[in-house]
Amino acid sequence: MMSQPFTAALVQLRSGRSIPENVASIDRLVRKAARAGAQYVQTPENSTIMDEDKARLKASVTTEEESQALAAFRGLAQELSLWLHIGSMAAALPSGKLANRSLLIAPDGEIAARYDKIHMFDVDLPGGESYRESRNFEAGGEAVVADLPWGRLGLTICYDLRFPSLFRALAQAGAGILAVPAAFTKQTGAAHWQTLLRARAIETGSYVLAAAQGGLHENGRETYGHSLIVAPNGEVLAEAGIEPCTISAHIDLTKVEDFRRRIPSMQQDRAFGRPEAIGTQK
Repeated sequence: MMSQPFTAALVQLRSGRSIPENVASIDRLVRKAARAGAQYVQTPENSTIMDEDKARLKASVTTEEESQALAAFRGLAQELSLWLHIGSMAAALPSGKLANRSLLIAPDGEIAARYDKIHMFDVDLPGGESYRESRNFEAGGEAVVADLPWGRLGLTICYDLRFPSLFRALAQAGAGILAVPAAFTKQTGAAHWQTLLRARAIETGSYVLAAAQGGLHENGRETYGHSLIVAPNGEVLAEAGIEPCTISAHIDLTKVEDFRRRIPSMQQDRAFGRPEAIGTQK
């Protein structure tokens, strides 16, 4: 691990139903980030396709091994000699469902880490918005960390953001950088996006890198955008608006060490008895 700072970039997208068109957009923006000096580039959740129609989605998505999009991303990472983190893309599973899978690609084009989203976005929002991610996707069951040249990265996806115990587990496993690629709805994003990201950074003393989808998509869904890079003390280092773009910031892992030294809460967990859930008391 190297202690010197590095440049991390986030790619904000407005993915549609066409995988080739989305891959072309990603290629263009990753190249832009690389020209600006990025050594690690992250894309959002659902980078390669945004489509809730089950039949159409399944017809468009292949296994990881057969994915032309993934092959293109691996080639791009190798060509540009950078760490390319595809925030998530759908991958067909033997069960007949899909994985919402995050893929970290090393500069040699090899896949350094895979993470399947654990928490499914099954919610009913005010105003009639309703989402059932579990209809199409199979939840993962393993937390994942990966070693970058500069420090350890913890992988999460979107709705995972609302489950702080996952972030604490990743930080306690040595992650000083937490990735939160997302496709937050406009409604929930406006209410909670920045607050939750800053909270996860402060709680764990970590950098938080959160590439987002933004704007009105071809499938009619509207996402919040505002990709965000947050320092361990909760300071916002870079923020996007709504449009597809790139943002970047210098990441210095010595600041993680300093913050955790000054506020050592990561080493101060205590076991405690839990109260009984409502309705179980006798």
